[in-house]
Amino acid sequence: MPRSKKGKRGSSKPGVKNGLKGESAASDDDVASDILSHYSSASETTSVLEEGTGGEQVDEQTAQEETEDKLKQCIDNLMDKSTKTRLAALESLRQAFASRLLYDFLTERRLTVSDSLERSLKKGSGEEQAAAATVFALLCIQLGGGGEAEEGFKMLRPILTAILMDGTASIAARQSCARSLGMCCYVSAAEDGEDLIKSLALLESVFMSSYPNREGTLPTPKPGSSGLHSAALQAWSLLVTLCPASRLTVLLPLHLPKLQACLQSSDVNYRIAVGETIALLVELGRDIDEDFEVDDSETLCECLKSLATDGNKHRAKNDRRKQRSIFREVLHYIENEDFTEEKIRFAVENVYIDGWMRRRIYDAFKEILESGVRHHLQFNPLLRDIFGLGPPLILDAAVKGNKISRFEKHLFNSAAFKARTKQRSKARDKRADVM
Repeated sequence: MPRSKKGKRGSSKPGVKNGLKGESAASDDDVASDILSHYSSASETTSVLEEGTGGEQVDEQTAQEETEDKLKQCIDNLMDKSTKTRLAALESLRQAFASRLLYDFLTERRLTVSDSLERSLKKGSGEEQAAAATVFALLCIQLGGGGEAEEGFKMLRPILTAILMDGTASIAARQSCARSLGMCCYVSAAEDGEDLIKSLALLESVFMSSYPNREGTLPTPKPGSSGLHSAALQAWSLLVTLCPASRLTVLLPLHLPKLQACLQSSDVNYRIAVGETIALLVELGRDIDEDFEVDDSETLCECLKSLATDGNKHRAKNDRRKQRSIFREVLHYIENEDFTEEKIRFAVENVYIDGWMRRRIYDAFKEILESGVRHHLQFNPLLRDIFGLGPPLILDAAVKGNKISRFEKHLFNSAAFKARTKQRSKARDKRADVM
């Protein structure tokens, strides 16, 4: 099943309000435990059940029905008066949405879930807002980039934006809203140039406050601001991968010099986010023009070499090791266009991370889906289309003996991803006047 585009999934089913009554708050932990236990045991199953007795299939169906009943209760509990009950329900839904594909179940309840998440975002504490923003990103991934996800994004984008721009809101909530805005725009509004440009500008306004002033001095970061800047920059860089060449030619000269100055940031995680973004922007520049060069590349490479060999004893050992590893990769790419390919294995398939754009996209999904990213790579049509994997494989006994070679799968994955990227680039260039 290919990734859904506007109007290609078919008419959207109307949302059905779920009127099932939840049980008492005292049972929340048991509900969460039961749901997670079921999804944990089911997460490694194949897309088609292996041959077995009719009784086993009935047991599986019964277990599925019981789990859906518990999920319905969690959705109902999102409207509970107790903050503890709502937080428990959000956590249960987060883990369930991340670990299993629930498209059919959620399509019929997307309006109910969206309404409840909007309430948590508007009236909840910082912790509840952060959790609700994450669950909303997962909901968009579950719905798969069609009209349903776009409808939800347009509904919640204003409140996500308001929290992100509210200097009095909790840092955790603002970071979560930045990630959610980036992901939801990526999967649900990528066909709308206006939504894309608005989201890019919004995220820019957040992390650009870390840029040096006219004298070239970096501002002193406020407590927690570096984490917020990192989240906004990473969400922005995810959306940059959707930009047409006409937009990139504006963004690259604007941001690359400023980002280079931010490599001197006092926060190691922000320095790493900046370094990875610089590599991504250079890769996109080289895709447009094979002779693309960074202004003052010698100074940039010297800075990268310093970070790649940083032995500052005042930094934590793990921070130094992580920084050196990342900046060695960035330096090798800037100097020689070398990229260390990474293979992500799931079931009998592999995804090859062979560039900075592909890494940014994979890391964005992994950050939200966590350990469930492999399950979604195996079964979620959205992720399979993004990474050029084709329809989900049917792994029953009749076809298990016909596995293609690793090399053939690598060639297929690479060719499909490149073909898809070219196709999307052509579509984006047609929207250049909008961008």
